[in-house]
Amino acid sequence: MNFEAAADYAGRHALEAMLVERNGETVFERYAAGFDRDTPHALYSGTKSFWGVTAVAASEDGLLSLDERVGETFGAWSTGPRGDVTLRSLLNLTSGIGFGGLGNAVPAYAKALAVELRHEPGETFTYGGIPLQVFGAVLAAKLAPRGLTPHAYLRERILDPLGCGVATWRSLKDGTQPLPTGAFLSASNWAAYGTWLASAGRAGHKPLISAAGLAACFAGSHANPRYGLGFWLSPLLTELPALVYASGSGGQALYVFPNEATTIVKFSKSTSFAHATFLRRLL
Repeated sequence: MNFEAAADYAGRHALEAMLVERNGETVFERYAAGFDRDTPHALYSGTKSFWGVTAVAASEDGLLSLDERVGETFGAWSTGPRGDVTLRSLLNLTSGIGFGGLGNAVPAYAKALAVELRHEPGETFTYGGIPLQVFGAVLAAKLAPRGLTPHAYLRERILDPLGCGVATWRSLKDGTQPLPTGAFLSASNWAAYGTWLASAGRAGHKPLISAAGLAACFAGSHANPRYGLGFWLSPLLTELPALVYASGSGGQALYVFPNEATTIVKFSKSTSFAHATFLRRLL
């Protein structure tokens, strides 16, 4: 991999930080003035990468099933078109919910649960944040007997064992935290998460979730073979199939190469950065 060439391309598109780790060891880094490996940065929609993994953990803990229907938790979703919406379809953005809920427009759980569908469940991929908020409402209901929020469960079950600290997480007006966006992490902490993903879900010698469960996060859908449960799959499928990545507005990215045990974190403030071009430079 040509890290210098990739960083040079990113540098022409407002690069703020680039950190590469292989087997958990730093092999390349470059930072703009005012940034280093420990500077917190907004992930924007890169935040979505936490929730498919959290759903798998909750499934393996017996809290839910990826293929259970939202209507099993909320009766208003048990009839009509919404009766066919599953948690998996929320996470892979094929639930039939229309576009919306991005940036500062993320609705609270109650408002998300009030949405009607725009498409048949499972037939159309529509990018947006509202499906993650519906999933959050379901997970919150499942966790209520334990006295946990979805975010507290994520930290306790996944992030804390990895030593992956979240600097801050934006709150909504009702005091809850959004799922599709809002996390601020340093490059080193997001890289710790990526290193864990690259190792098939093992933290040291203890798997936090099964390899099969992690693989489910990296499986595309009929409606969009290039998107899993919060992760994009390689835009260069014929050249580099073994890649998954999280992507956020402004050029935020977490690239994970499991076959290479390599993770790349990139932070920037760009409207012109292209993942495919970056990856071609890298290759």
